Amino acid sequence: MEVRKVRFVEPGNLPYRRSPKNLYTYERYIRNPSIGLLTLATVVHGVVPDTLMYSESISYVNWDDVYDADIVFIGIFTFNANRGYEIADRIRERSDALVVMGGLHASLNYPEAIAHCDYVLLGEADESIRDFICALMGSGQDEGSSWRGGGSQGTGVRYIDFSNFPGLVYSATNDAGDPHIVHTGNPKPPHNIDLIPDRDLLYRYRKMAGHSTLWPQVHASRGCPHSCDYCAVVRHFGHRVRTRSPENVVEDIRQAINFHDRRLMPRFSKVCWITDDNFFADRAWAISVLKAIIASDINYRFTIQARYEVGLDDEMLDLLKRAGFIELAMGIEFIEDRDFETYHKKCSNEEVIRAIHNTQAHGLNVRGLFIFGAKHHTKGIGRQVAAFVEEHGISGVLLQSMYFVPGTPVYEASKGRLLHEDWSKCTGHVVHWPDNMRPAELEQEVIEASSLIYSKKNLWRKLLRRPWIEKVLALGEHYWHKSIRSDMRKELAYLKELENQTFQQQLAVQQLAVQQLAVQQLAQALQ
Repeated sequence: MEVRKVRFVEPGNLPYRRSPKNLYTYERYIRNPSIGLLTLATVVHGVVPDTLMYSESISYVNWDDVYDADIVFIGIFTFNANRGYEIADRIRERSDALVVMGGLHASLNYPEAIAHCDYVLLGEADESIRDFICALMGSGQDEGSSWRGGGSQGTGVRYIDFSNFPGLVYSATNDAGDPHIVHTGNPKPPHNIDLIPDRDLLYRYRKMAGHSTLWPQVHASRGCPHSCDYCAVVRHFGHRVRTRSPENVVEDIRQAINFHDRRLMPRFSKVCWITDDNFFADRAWAISVLKAIIASDINYRFTIQARYEVGLDDEMLDLLKRAGFIELAMGIEFIEDRDFETYHKKCSNEEVIRAIHNTQAHGLNVRGLFIFGAKHHTKGIGRQVAAFVEEHGISGVLLQSMYFVPGTPVYEASKGRLLHEDWSKCTGHVVHWPDNMRPAELEQEVIEASSLIYSKKNLWRKLLRRPWIEKVLALGEHYWHKSIRSDMRKELAYLKELENQTFQQQLAVQQLAVQQLAVQQLAQALQ
């Protein structure tokens, strides 16, 4: 197969569009693009020079250019899976391009994804994507035969037997002509992840990077040794922690900052986001990276995600402060010990509180990440979370209802409680029937927590008392949460409609049972 042109597409749940809100509201029509997909585009660019990525997070897509490609790779998470399938179907209708899907959702839910593409590339594809393209390029030309997953009748290159190629899913037919899905086994994780993504391979990224709503991002490690039931990351990246060299991480940080900051108009929010899910899992390595940042000429501000344990590590907190970090986005999730136990997160409320206060004592802010809809949550949880945030001086929050990625234990245990599988609603909305509330009531609890935490009173307090960079972040977050609450209020009507449908179904079942019982009693009376 001749592979002269490759395109990557990142779907947008709400695709980008021009709006004044893009200047101050994140995740309405603009959001940070996927660094993972851009990394794969960088790998492929080394094999196929005409490689380009589009992201609906930051720009419109030139679809004619995409249709003209030989291979189109589409990366999906759960929240943008529906849009990804829509794009994949459209490309297959209007183009001869080979369509390949990948990413966390496609890997964990490949039986669904393969219905919309020719191949699913499983897991981390840093190495397998190169081998896949090289296999296609070396397959030779054979007019009139099939190249699509061993199934469709079309034109292109001869059929390639990928049965011994690990990390691939495709559709095929057996000798009897019956269709089935071929899964060639999970791939080995890539050995070397020391690759700095070429940000210029992303269409219009350089032009859009000046927006203060887009931050420099660097992903430095993969994997997590823990097994929280709701976490899809460990199911995708595995338990073994793999890291990039400290020198490579520092150079990536330098390039990311330069890419975003060299603009005529100054950026108001100069913060680099280290996007690792558990940067501190390998403690010795994390210390070496922080020391490398301190020793470098980089003078910038950083934010990073962390488990609560980091807040109890004085040496780590001191290094974070010296390296320029201004906050930890701490995965608090719950405020009661029984919820930690239910979802197999090894910590306690008392430990979390100690970690919050110790982090703050080192001059770092704490951003709290909270999950609503746990097994024991009842009405009032919104006010409880807001009171917890207020009491412990948490500077900002991410609030979301529990959502369920196929392949996670919480999904398997909750299948019967899911309201639907409309993945586009997995952005913090309620998607299941909670144990102790109606769905709309839980959605309202999230809205109430957000309203209390991001009240005008709290905004003015931050604008008057906080340092400049925190004023900017506070203003942006205020409008971000206002936008989220607007979406959630619109969702309430949909959830109430689902509730009514459920009640009607239950009522119909009860009426049928009563009728059947009456018939049985009448039959017995006539005997």
